[in-house]
Amino acid sequence: MAIQVKVLERPIRQTSYVRAMLKGMAITFKHLTNPHKVTWQYPEQKWDLSPRWRGTHRMLTDENGKAKCVACGLCPQICPANCIKLVPGEDEEGNRYPLVYEIDEFRCIFCGYCQEVCPEEAIHVGRHYENSEYSRAGFVYDLERLMAQTHPVCEMWDPADPRGE
Repeated sequence: MAIQVKVLERPIRQTSYVRAMLKGMAITFKHLTNPHKVTWQYPEQKWDLSPRWRGTHRMLTDENGKAKCVACGLCPQICPANCIKLVPGEDEEGNRYPLVYEIDEFRCIFCGYCQEVCPEEAIHVGRHYENSEYSRAGFVYDLERLMAQTHPVCEMWDPADPRGE
């Protein structure tokens, strides 16, 4: 039994690399001559974020400067990325507080579930997007760093207003 080879003839329109290259260069030239270019001068001009933008986390504090978190454990339990580490503690009066509260921003998918599930409204995703560090360890936000954040918080989606108006 012999092996048969079937040769397919393709139209030149599908195999012409010169034609594809010229088409790409035409699109590039069209964009170069477009007078409606938009260039943002980044440090001076910043773009307006949606009030529902979900960025870097923030821990809200009470009037005494302590974290509002009661270490209930709901946020690490509901987090789909498993990026929240919580070790609860209890003081002599029986009040719960977090001994260790860390969020790994590299693992976080910024879904906002931690904000939605928090009964004390302690943790919030904020409207901050300028995150840069020199090491990976800088993206693990501990409790002190979360409480030091001062950026505005995200206004989550309201089911009563599905279009966000």
